[in-house]
Amino acid sequence: SPMPERGDPQPAARLLRIHGKVQRVWYRASAQTEATRLGLRGWVRNRLDGSVEALVIGALPAVEAFIGWAHEGPPQARVTRIDVGAADDEATDGFEQRPTA
Repeated sequence: SPMPERGDPQPAARLLRIHGKVQRVWYRASAQTEATRLGLRGWVRNRLDGSVEALVIGALPAVEAFIGWAHEGPPQARVTRIDVGAADDEATDGFEQRPTA
């Protein structure tokens, strides 16, 4: 079998749509802190429908760890469900909060 290539594998990219009581509870700032701690790139933003949307990009175990965290969120959040979809890798500088969309 061929030798594995050196270097990091292709990063995983997932788009999360987080539903519940997730706005005005410091969700975005907490997500930014957690994603940065996990070494992820991407962004997080509020949606006009009251949900929070996040793009997380990085090593699959870190992406999965973030998704696990996202189900809880910060202490005052009440997450009812998260829709997770595959996403394209976007060139982002770190993990940022973006304006509401």
